[in-house]
Amino acid sequence: MNILNALKNDEHGFLVSAELVLVGTILVIGIIVGLTKLSFNVNEELEDLSSAIRGINQTYYFTLASDHKGEMVGSGSSQSGSGRSGTSQMSGMARTT
Repeated sequence: MNILNALKNDEHGFLVSAELVLVGTILVIGIIVGLTKLSFNVNEELEDLSSAIRGINQTYYFTLASDHKGEMVGSGSSQSGSGRSGTSQMSGMARTT
């Protein structure tokens, strides 16, 4: 029982409660500020990602055959500038140069 009373009354290395409250308050404020900044940066990155996805151009074009007199157009599709895909199929049309 003597050891328990000695440990109970020993205050070496223990922070005073005012210091503990101050350190805890500073930590909580730092965590709140850090999480707010993290939230803001994640939101900005998602905006950048949406802009990049919106800017993808899905236009394609390929030819079936071509030589020095002309080419046989295979297929193609073009995307309009408003973000909606407007397709124009060009199948089997001959074009000369």
